[in-house]
Amino acid sequence: MPKKNELNKSLPEPRDEIKKMKSYSAPLEGRRDLLRLDFNENTLGPSQKVFDAIRAIKINQISIYPEYNLLIKELCNEYCNQTFHENEIGIFNGADAAINAIFKTFGNKNEIFLTTEPTFGYYNPCAQMQGMKIITSEYIGKDFQFPLKDFKDKIIKYNPKLVFICNPNNPTGTVLKSEDIIEMANLNKKLLIVVDELYEKFYGDSLLDKIDFKKTKNIVIIQSLSKTAGLAGLRIGFAFGNEEVMKYINKITGPYDVNSFAVNAAIAALKDTEYINNYVRKVKEARSWILEKFRDTNIRSHFCGGNYFLIWPNNDPKTVEELMKKEGILIRNMGNKKNIQNSLRISIGTKDQMQTFWNSYKKIDL
Repeated sequence: MPKKNELNKSLPEPRDEIKKMKSYSAPLEGRRDLLRLDFNENTLGPSQKVFDAIRAIKINQISIYPEYNLLIKELCNEYCNQTFHENEIGIFNGADAAINAIFKTFGNKNEIFLTTEPTFGYYNPCAQMQGMKIITSEYIGKDFQFPLKDFKDKIIKYNPKLVFICNPNNPTGTVLKSEDIIEMANLNKKLLIVVDELYEKFYGDSLLDKIDFKKTKNIVIIQSLSKTAGLAGLRIGFAFGNEEVMKYINKITGPYDVNSFAVNAAIAALKDTEYINNYVRKVKEARSWILEKFRDTNIRSHFCGGNYFLIWPNNDPKTVEELMKKEGILIRNMGNKKNIQNSLRISIGTKDQMQTFWNSYKKIDL
């Protein structure tokens, strides 16, 4: 019989893939009272209509499982200037849950996963969890152009099962034309290309406007209301794709993964397009303003799509990050990202917020 101390040391063994995978580090705690320019969130919060919709939830609704039909109908009704069939839509507990569900649905052990580098950090852990082999294409040059030729060559050579394109890419802001994505999908009808469009509104070239999922069956598009409508704390995301593909992905989700508060808030946000458009406009105006400020310095900076930009500060990035936090402003050190290790990523809020950032940054690094 094993000794007592030997029994205490025994633990259930996780899968090898879980032991080997690198965890994705989520945002830190204690961020709420600071100017949050570190995780690309909406910096103003949701619209009043969203807040009113949440407050209007009746007490008996909290004890009832959520219903999704009204939200699905809203998404079917000319979302992104298109009409969709309800079977072409998936609703998830944030875009991250959609990403995870796609990997669980299509990612088999030892199959190939292809993406770019650097990109959103959650893709690789999901691929590792499934035991997939990861290959990447690096962005080109100081302006981080999309490695289109290398990407196509790897699709042909390695026959990947899953391809993820963050478009615009986080953190480089690189944008790939919709036509190029469809052309890649046609190279191999057996691969699934997932286009992560969380930042698309800040650039304005959604593939969702152009695609016919009945013709192009091997593309799935992910969007959310976190970055534009300010619903990051409620966790709600959407995936759009061919009916057969979405049928399999939706099998992975739990029956009530998205809560009633998120559903009501999402319906209100989708109806309040004026708020979203105004917020996006403010971010674009602020982006133009802060871009001009950096053009007048010797600091290397990179602006493209998305509500964020990169800078390579004069001083140590970690030191600048810490000093900015003491000023009440959060920014993100890119030390763990290949090819941009010495940079900082700054989210873009309103012009007033960027003025606050600039006044502190000047004192610290210029």
